[in-house]
Order: sequence, then structure tokens, then C-alpha cells
Amino acid sequence: MSFTRTLRAVGGAVVAGALLFSAAPAALADQNRDDQWPLKAFDAASIWKESTGKGVTVAVIDDPVNGSHPDLKGNVLPGKSFIDGGRGDRKGTGDHGTGMASLIAGHGHGTGSADGVMGLAPDAKILPVASPEVGVGVDNSGLSDWIRYAVDHDASVINLSINPAGLTDSDKQAIAHAVQKDVLVVAGAGNDGESKLSDLASTPGVVSVGAVDKTGKVWAKSNSGSQLMLSAPGVEITSASATAGQYRLADGTSDSTAYVSAAAALLRSKFPDLSAGQIANRLVKSAGLPPGKKGLELPDPHYGYGFIQPLKALTADIPAGSKNGPLKTPKADSSAGVGGASAGSGGQQASGEKGEGLGMGAIVGIAVGVLVVVAVIVIVVVRQKKNGRNGPPNGGPGGFGGPGFAPQQPGPYQQPGPYQQPGPYQQPGPYQQPGPYQQQPSAPGSFPPAPPTQPPGR
Repeated sequence: MSFTRTLRAVGGAVVAGALLFSAAPAALADQNRDDQWPLKAFDAASIWKESTGKGVTVAVIDDPVNGSHPDLKGNVLPGKSFIDGGRGDRKGTGDHGTGMASLIAGHGHGTGSADGVMGLAPDAKILPVASPEVGVGVDNSGLSDWIRYAVDHDASVINLSINPAGLTDSDKQAIAHAVQKDVLVVAGAGNDGESKLSDLASTPGVVSVGAVDKTGKVWAKSNSGSQLMLSAPGVEITSASATAGQYRLADGTSDSTAYVSAAAALLRSKFPDLSAGQIANRLVKSAGLPPGKKGLELPDPHYGYGFIQPLKALTADIPAGSKNGPLKTPKADSSAGVGGASAGSGGQQASGEKGEGLGMGAIVGIAVGVLVVVAVIVIVVVRQKKNGRNGPPNGGPGGFGGPGFAPQQPGPYQQPGPYQQPGPYQQPGPYQQPGPYQQQPSAPGSFPPAPPTQPPGR
């Protein structure tokens, strides 16, 4: 099954089972909130004492997001619809975008905001970038525009719970543009159960995410691959429907992607001076593995560096590390170089690649220099012969220039041959990211028993 926007729903009640993080059950007034097992697993109440995502904008490139939903009202910016050119915060025909937004920045509703869906970063803002259906056999030609819109409208995290049918060069350049602008791009691995990530998730510069269940086991349909970076809850996930009063229950790496985006928003709020790569570094360094999997060589194709542990990412003593962290550096956005070489390039190749041999300008220079030398030599020889036949030139003794003065034609102009422009600008090629990210995440430990999951003060 292709990883399109609409996920396979899971009917029936949530299956009971021990939570991966040994969190104590919380008594909540609303069944939908109680069904949000990731909040209890993450110990959301303790997380919200550290960060709620305030001041951070997360772009959701997906279906339109219903900004008037009770669980999202006030947290959704107008955005843009690339479907009809209008706003992106209006109810559309699909639920997926609203569902992802609710997992990121839902704030619940009712007394004490205890009802409905609570997002992991409930004070973050959602920038809805409403796009047409994305999937195999569908026109995905607008992806680069959607990404650039998100970057240009101050999103610091982009959530891509979608799976385009292949990427164009323009799409890859848009991702490179996002990375250059210090925006963290998060994408799902795919829901086909294949040993290959989606094209989007495997693109350099993207944080790729797989899905695990409440015991930490990898979801059977979560795609795997060597580029997988993280995993997060993606099984039996309750989220908001676009229709008020209705909720979704679904499996998929879409949901796990939303949780990673939310965790990134928490970190970007608490650590505003860290780069996108350094935010990814904190997520990687704090990630965990379930019992029996702690000896895996990381990154593992099924877990990446492990499942996210947001509280640990927020509180652990983790060095900032390099600017790019574990992110691979994408090819530079070529749109910045349109129009040829930059000023002062001396005619070198605009691409920055090392040229071979002499350029056309140098060849022409050599030819002109040779002709000048030959012409001067001919003139000197002719004058010397004339001087030998006719005696000293006019202005001999007592004449112009003093006794026996002959105008000394300076030999050939001693220009140092062709202008020795240093070879093509020796830019050090693509940034040499230091090989595969070698840092091993520390042992995850266990979350402390979670107190009742209450929303942060609003």
C-alpha cells in the first residue's frame, strides 16, 4: 500500500497493554484523551514544565487544517491553500492535515482543556500549507513551492506526513533551501513494510521517521532503510478529525512524523540558539531502544538511532555538537547561482568544479601576446638594418637625446605571459560531513511514573 495522505484506520477500542515507559495510568475525564497513550508514555506533564513549544511555528504540508476545531482554535495560522489559492486553515474534504496538526499543537478543550486531543507541543503554532492529494500516480509538481512557502513564512520545522511519487531536482533544491535557512524537515519512512524508505525520507537533510507501538516494537508496515534516523509512536494513535466532535484512530509513520515534529518544536522553543542539525542531535543522543535491542549497531534500519524520548532530549546534558549534527548535507540550492559565476570569478566555471586546461580567454591572451612579440621583434630588426645602412639616426651628436642617442625601443613588453589567474576557485566541493554520524545514543533508562497528564497552564 502506498503511503498516501489517508491512513488505514484501526477500528475498535485501544488494545490494552503495558506501556513501554512504565507510565502509570492517568485518570482523565475524556476517553479520547485517555486513548492518547503517547502522552502518558512520554510523561507529557513533566515535559510541559520544560517546554510547550511556545514561539515556534511548525508547517504542516498536508490536507487543509481546520483552524476552528475546538482542539486547535487559536493555534493555527491562516497559511495558504495550494488547492484553490485561499487560506489553508479551513476545513477541507480530508482529515489527515487536521489530525497531524492536533498531534503537534492540539490544546484540547473543555474545563481545564481536559477533553479532546492534546498535542505534544500545545503552544506551538501551525502553518497550514494545504496541498492536493500526494501519492503514487498523483501530480506532485507543487512540492517545491509548498516547501519554499513554509520556509519563507517563518516555519522552523516542516512536517511532511506525505509520500510524493518521486522527487524532482526542484524538490531537492527546495529541501536544500530549507536546510540552508536552518529549518528542520521531518518526513515519514512510508507504510509499505518495505526495506526502502520513501524518496522524500531518504533525501539528504531530512529527518526520516519510522513507527513503533507502545511496547517499542517496530510497526510491521513501517518502511526501513539505512537512512532512517528516528522512530516514534505510530500505532493506535488518536488524533482530531477535521469535523468537530469526531476523532481518528490510525496507524502509520504519518503520526510518528508528527510526534517528532512536535518534539523538535519543544526543543526549538527551549534552545532557540541551536541549529536545526543540533536539534536533531539532541533527539538522536536522547533516543532509546526497547529491552533486547540495546546492542544494535546504530543507526539501525528499523529503529534509526532509536525512539524519541522528548523529556530526556529537553533535560539531558548533551553537547551542542556540529552545526549539521547527524543530518547529511544536501546539494546546495542551485537557484542561488543562476546567472553564471559570481563577480570576481575571473571567468571560472560557475559550478565551482575544477576545470581542466586553459580557458578560452587565456588562449586568446596567449595568441595576442605572441603576435605582439613577433611584431616588436620585426620592428627592431628592421630598424637595426636601417641604422646599419644610413648611419646614426637624426639627432646624432648634439642632437636630440645627446651624443649618438638612438631611441631604445624597449624589447617586447614584459607582461608576464598570459595573466596567471589562479585555477578555478578551489571551493572545497560539497561540505564534507564527517562520515556516518558516529555518536551512539546513551542508554534510554526509564521514564519515571507519570503523574496525571494535565495540560499546561494557558
